[in-house]
Amino acid sequence: MSGLIALLDDVAAIAKVAAASVDDVMGQAVKASSKAAGAVIDDAAVTPKYVHGFSADREIPIVWKIAKGSFFNKIVILLPIALLLSVFAPWAIPPLLMLGGAYLCFEGAEKVLHAINPADHHAEDLVKEKMADAHLEEKKVKGAVKTDFILSAEIMTIVLSSLPEDMGLWRVALVLGAAGILITVAVYGAVAVIVKADDAGVAMAAKGRLSVTRSLGRFIVKAMPWIMKALVVIGTAAMVWVGGNIIVHGLHEMGWHLPYDIIHDLAVAAGDALSGYRGAVEWAVTAFLDGVIGLILGAILVPVVKTVSGLFGTKDKAGAH
Repeated sequence: MSGLIALLDDVAAIAKVAAASVDDVMGQAVKASSKAAGAVIDDAAVTPKYVHGFSADREIPIVWKIAKGSFFNKIVILLPIALLLSVFAPWAIPPLLMLGGAYLCFEGAEKVLHAINPADHHAEDLVKEKMADAHLEEKKVKGAVKTDFILSAEIMTIVLSSLPEDMGLWRVALVLGAAGILITVAVYGAVAVIVKADDAGVAMAAKGRLSVTRSLGRFIVKAMPWIMKALVVIGTAAMVWVGGNIIVHGLHEMGWHLPYDIIHDLAVAAGDALSGYRGAVEWAVTAFLDGVIGLILGAILVPVVKTVSGLFGTKDKAGAH
């Protein structure tokens, strides 16, 4: 009996240690995920534009397909790569992030150029025929997952960089996995709510028992097209902002400090001029200048990518989605 009691005590002690370890992993995951809040918001803003224009019954299935792709990106591809890079080649992380940042700059700039002059972007002139294109949904999902991969790479890298250096490899893996799952659920849960808000508004307007409920439903229905358009704009802006930010920070880490220092000094100067709103002003100036750099770089890359695509006879040009 005494041996059994001792065994139970050992099991209880092991269970307490395991529970503490799980709590620590989840705590670290939540804390690290909060450091990547900017990129998470960008991801949530970018995604709804890939669902825009489809019938209501296809919206949630499309979001679910993109979410599954995001899980695969973070857990199956990026998590092992992040672990390997952190152990064997930490020097390779900034250049790889910069490559992804350049892609975001390119895609965002092409969207802006298309909005300015649609005639120059024949790949997106298929909007009128999109509902007749049986492969459009697949193309949209692939495009969204491709963009998610870049944003997920940034998110996972930010999470990795925020973890303590003395954390063991297996705990790093658990924290990265937990953070990836939490962020993906949060992002695509929010996206699902956004894209189905108009259906909820219709139901409230038609079936609401109170006049205020019906009025709110009608307001939601009228507001959602504008909200979706705003999200498309925000998503495009997020691409050039995040892409520019990745490029600037990557150059800074690789030893070329000029762009980073100029942006930092201008942001600090603006914060000093409006000291009552220092934090918000510095963030806004930094984000704006990062976006300008991202837009300029993307505008340079658009003709380069199109020329290279033409040389290789690529039909489905990058960014056409």
